[in-house]
Amino acid sequence: MLTSDDLHPGGRVGAPHVFNQGDCKGGNRSPQLAWRNPPPGTKGFAITMFDPDAPGRGWWHWAVVGIPASVSSVPADASASGFLRKLGAAEARNDFGTDGYGGPCPPPGKPHRYVITVHALKATDLRVATGRPAQMFDHEIGTESIGSAQLVVTYGR
Repeated sequence: MLTSDDLHPGGRVGAPHVFNQGDCKGGNRSPQLAWRNPPPGTKGFAITMFDPDAPGRGWWHWAVVGIPASVSSVPADASASGFLRKLGAAEARNDFGTDGYGGPCPPPGKPHRYVITVHALKATDLRVATGRPAQMFDHEIGTESIGSAQLVVTYGR
């Protein structure tokens, strides 16, 4: 089960978590997330945030690997604050071209969905490093995932 103090299933993403560049004026803070009941054999966790409604193949907003199995939550702003680095986690380059979290910033029009997933992993030695594309992280996560939980939220402008 995946929960957040900042986001609610089906709810709208608030300004603190929206991207801050161009026409989008938000705080670009990654949301607080908490999970429980991982499957047996979990060696670590990964987090992804993906917009399936973006044109083309969608848009990667966040991908993190290397969260220890002993961790069951991340605080708000875990990406920019250094919390994830202190855990030894690696963050992908998002589709905005920056490493770490990049909040929602869809084009004007219909709201987009943002799928946040925490993956339980059976291994911790994924072949990824900070700065690699999120799509590469997603592939590696998929090969080691033994379970996941999702939270879907929306944002439009």
